[in-house]
Amino acid sequence: MNSQSYNTYHIFFNNLSNPLRIKIVSALKDKNMSVTELSRKIKVEQSKLSHALSKLKECNLVSVNIEGKNRIYSLNRKTLLPILHLIDEHSKLNCGGNCLCCTKHKSN
Repeated sequence: MNSQSYNTYHIFFNNLSNPLRIKIVSALKDKNMSVTELSRKIKVEQSKLSHALSKLKECNLVSVNIEGKNRIYSLNRKTLLPILHLIDEHSKLNCGGNCLCCTKHKSN
């Protein structure tokens, strides 16, 4: 593996290792939302949410469209959704819901 790939992987997975950012990604899987809607759905204050969204935007994991006075955030469905589906499939095929990665955070 070359160092460029390593750096890319590290940045990508590090960005998604944050619990708040994963909550955002999970919420945006269902539908595009404004900061206000996201704040209500995942029960976090807007300032923390905006900071996390900016980190996700930096890596093009989410994008934003301005609609009137609202900024509507959406998931990068072209690249991120296949990765999320692959993780779900991995969990079903290899974990069966019984391994540490599946059971550790079930209450979240």
